[in-house]
Amino acid sequence: MKHYAIESRNLIVKGKWIQQLLQGESAEIKELSHKKGLLFSTITLEKMIDDEIRHDRFLLTGDSSRSIRTYSSGEQRKALLNYLFQLQPDFLVLDNPFDCLDVESVNDLKNSLIAIAGQIPLIQIFKRHSDILPFITNVLVIEEEQVGAFYTIDQFRDKNLHQRKAFLQGKIPSPLSVYNDIPAKLIEIRQVKVNYEGRCVLNDINWTIGQNEFWHLMGSNGSGKTTLLSMIYGDNPKAFGQEIYLFGHKKGSGESVWELKEKMGYFTPSMTELFQSNHTVEQMIISGLVDSVGLYQKPSDSQRRLAQEWLHTLGLMDKKENRFYRLSQVDQRMVLIARAMIKHPPLLILDEPSTGLDDYHASLMVQLIQKIAAESTTSIVYVSHRKEEGLKPDFIYELVKSETGSKGVVVS
Repeated sequence: MKHYAIESRNLIVKGKWIQQLLQGESAEIKELSHKKGLLFSTITLEKMIDDEIRHDRFLLTGDSSRSIRTYSSGEQRKALLNYLFQLQPDFLVLDNPFDCLDVESVNDLKNSLIAIAGQIPLIQIFKRHSDILPFITNVLVIEEEQVGAFYTIDQFRDKNLHQRKAFLQGKIPSPLSVYNDIPAKLIEIRQVKVNYEGRCVLNDINWTIGQNEFWHLMGSNGSGKTTLLSMIYGDNPKAFGQEIYLFGHKKGSGESVWELKEKMGYFTPSMTELFQSNHTVEQMIISGLVDSVGLYQKPSDSQRRLAQEWLHTLGLMDKKENRFYRLSQVDQRMVLIARAMIKHPPLLILDEPSTGLDDYHASLMVQLIQKIAAESTTSIVYVSHRKEEGLKPDFIYELVKSETGSKGVVVS
């Protein structure tokens, strides 16, 4: 039985090529002609969750006493796989099945896919070469909804032994001004405990982040990473009254959320959805100097020069007049990280910055993060399930789940 992998930077699962494939109208994969497939995707999962909410149809759990929304990401995808397989399609299309899953959930889902690979053809859309399933026999490269190349898996691996690497030129630009009176300990978290609806999520968390340190925050799905970040950067009410010190002040003792955020840069991929107005790339970077969503005042010459220095470093100088919302996914992310870094805040939080990127663009992101770590005094908290090649944090802080709540462990 043949199993296929599809490499594409711009393939849309709702697009024409995938829809023809699912309807058995693919000219390239002839053994699937006139057969019907189903899509294993976050799109399918979100539709079924919405259906559960609107119509009380508990198709994925088969249990009206527990919503699929209460499952972890890994459990949700396993439930979806079991449900689709029970519908007995002729084949399944797997849309980047391992995105945003922790290591344990990836291994669990991979074993489930291996178990059904002997019974049904699987077609895996992938971005990371390390994600290619072990039973894949052939690889298609799709360009602009057209098949650009067709390989056996051995041919594809030989071709990609020497993948091109990303390279950023120039240095991280200096800020227009510097922060004063920043303590040696930026963040201190002492014996923090968080409960939700009677369940302990974080238990006795102790973590100190000092100046000019690079941390990788890790933890399985549901371990409390988002909760912990929201207590540092956000306005999570669970933080107040606890021993959390930000830049030398106990949280809730006087400084406003905005005064604290002014000392922190923050990026998560979902932020790109906030910036859909008609601002240029240059204006988006400058807006980081005035803490606005977009730019609504005329910038000074020094502000424009600084933004252009950042664009030179990012290799985006030729796109400075382009509309931000028209940039590629990775370019949008790099611009927003530059926007977060333009003032060289004492702390920069990067929440899953490389999720959903292919190997080349992930290496570009890693280079940018490493440059910030090496060429600035900003401390970095990098959050990701993956250990990216070339990323060299000073320390790893891992949240380890248990029945009594997650504990924090400094791994290195």
